[in-house]
Amino acid sequence: MYQHFLLFFFLFLSPTYAFLQTPSFLISDIQIEGNKRTKERVILRELDIQEGDTLSLDKWIATKERNEEWVMNTGLFTEVVLTWAEQNEGKAIITVKVREFWYIFPLVLFQLADRNFSIWWTEQNRSLERVNYGMRFFHHNLTGRRDRLRLITQLGFLKVLELAYDLPMLGDNENLGVFGDIHFSNQKQVAYITEGSRLKFFGNEEESVLLQRFRVGAGSTYRDGLFKYHTAKLFYSTSTIGDEIAALNPAYFLNELTSQQHFTFQYNFTIDRRDVKVYPIKGDQFSASVQKDGFGFSHEDINAFSSVVSYARFFPLGKKQIHSFGSKITGRYTFNRSEQPYTHTSFVGYSPNALKGYEFYVMDGLDAALLKTHFRFRLFQKDFQWGKWVFLEQFRFMPLSVYFTVNNDVGYVNAPYSGAQSTLSNQWLWGRGVGVDILFYYNRLLRFEYSFNHLGERGLFFSWDLAF
Repeated sequence: MYQHFLLFFFLFLSPTYAFLQTPSFLISDIQIEGNKRTKERVILRELDIQEGDTLSLDKWIATKERNEEWVMNTGLFTEVVLTWAEQNEGKAIITVKVREFWYIFPLVLFQLADRNFSIWWTEQNRSLERVNYGMRFFHHNLTGRRDRLRLITQLGFLKVLELAYDLPMLGDNENLGVFGDIHFSNQKQVAYITEGSRLKFFGNEEESVLLQRFRVGAGSTYRDGLFKYHTAKLFYSTSTIGDEIAALNPAYFLNELTSQQHFTFQYNFTIDRRDVKVYPIKGDQFSASVQKDGFGFSHEDINAFSSVVSYARFFPLGKKQIHSFGSKITGRYTFNRSEQPYTHTSFVGYSPNALKGYEFYVMDGLDAALLKTHFRFRLFQKDFQWGKWVFLEQFRFMPLSVYFTVNNDVGYVNAPYSGAQSTLSNQWLWGRGVGVDILFYYNRLLRFEYSFNHLGERGLFFSWDLAF
């Protein structure tokens, strides 16, 4: 009888005991599928798991989702799926299946020259003279190592010739990178001054060029682990304006100069733990940068030193975590307190530092502080399979999400020298509104917003960008 009771007790508790034990498996191999061009090490570099790790099943879902997001953030794929297959003796194979995006973009360029669509539509009367056109060639994965090549030949309002190359994976640990670019541009119309916090343009058909720029530079990157990035860049630039511009705004280059040349050093440190870099729902990002223009050489025409620091945090909302609240604070400080050239006082009003409701304005100054917040509510999400309707295979699979947004922005710009022209500087700014964001192919974003500002102005604004 006693033995029967022990047998019954053992059989009763065995399932419970087994249930309480957390099953785990040893990762015996990580296999990559679907990467026709991308090197396997580019994908493996984004994972926080590796062969030989032990992973418990109760952490598998979180690990799967986290690593899928990180691989997607490379911008190389339209879909990433992690699966595991059990083997004998508690071992398993992890498979990372990717769907590569189209990496070559030889585009016929047709682009507005103004800061946003609303300015071109209203203030510039939809003038086709303020359109850039030409050809742009982008390759976002030239050798399969996530290296990028960019060639721009642009005509129209702003004529540009530019060549740039970026190779982010070098060294034994493939955490070093190098990049370089050369840029030449000229234009017949110039935003030569800010009046009433709006850009004022001057053009002279008799002058072939009123502003000409040349820049050449190179730099390096260092990636520390999965989230930390260091970038350093040194470049030389020279700019020339027409005599009319210097006469209309003697502070354009300061002291009525018609040319400006200098070396510039930039350094940036970033910690990026956002789930989706283009349109984050959770995670955070910290960035700190310094820029030094001019090093005291006799031929240099500027001496400026500034720093920009920002921090963004995103919180998922609801049980399904498909909605979110986000906030971003940004501060800029100029260490040289003397008057700076007009070309070095621009900050608020230009992407990514535009404020809701102030799309028509720019606020110049030496220093600035911004706080931008939003609520995002997902209205719709679906993956579309276009099949043979789309002749390029890489575009046949299209993830699409639609969000309703509530936005609230606050900012202040300190302008000790240009306050008379930048009339919205030296006062608190408050913009808010609602909108609809359409996110497709994971990193393409269309925005429709109805916004207000503290002046009582309101309007419907349309833009396409990469979100804040």
